[in-house]
Amino acid sequence: MELVQLAAETAERFVAPLGRRWEHVQAVAARASELSDAVRPQDRDSLVAAAWLHDIGYAPEIGHTKFHPLDGARYLREQGWSEVIVNLVAHHSGARFEAAERGRSDDLAEFSFEDSALLDALVTADLTTGPAGQRLAFVERIEEIFSRYAPEDPVHRTWVKARPVLAEAVLRTERRLAAQKLAPRPR
Repeated sequence: MELVQLAAETAERFVAPLGRRWEHVQAVAARASELSDAVRPQDRDSLVAAAWLHDIGYAPEIGHTKFHPLDGARYLREQGWSEVIVNLVAHHSGARFEAAERGRSDDLAEFSFEDSALLDALVTADLTTGPAGQRLAFVERIEEIFSRYAPEDPVHRTWVKARPVLAEAVLRTERRLAAQKLAPRPR
């Protein structure tokens, strides 16, 4: 079975029962497909597959630690998914910052972190898509997150720290896309 199709089916099985989160995941996968020119051609399927799978750790049958990037990555590793996809899920959208807030940095260190165009594109797809699947600018998405969590909440503290780093990831993705559009096309 094709990688992206398998990822979509896996995500549907675990995330569709979660209601609005399923709308988000579907839209993040669509957004990742739109952003795929920002990564190497050989990485495009991995980007879209990781977008489908990025939130499966929220599923009750997977979410043992209640830290969804870690739970999702552990499940995917157990199921034999590629290391690239597992690591993208583990580290999507600033997970390392939230792991530090929650005392889970050592757990997250089970998964290799690679600051790459692939991770930047996944961050961009996730952080330009709202919780109900609506398209948002990065700044709007961060404000939406802040609106749901009080300043003393670990999630709020995470995003205060992660915002500038993730803003750079989004900017790099946008620059890569712009450069692709300007590049001469083969004849």
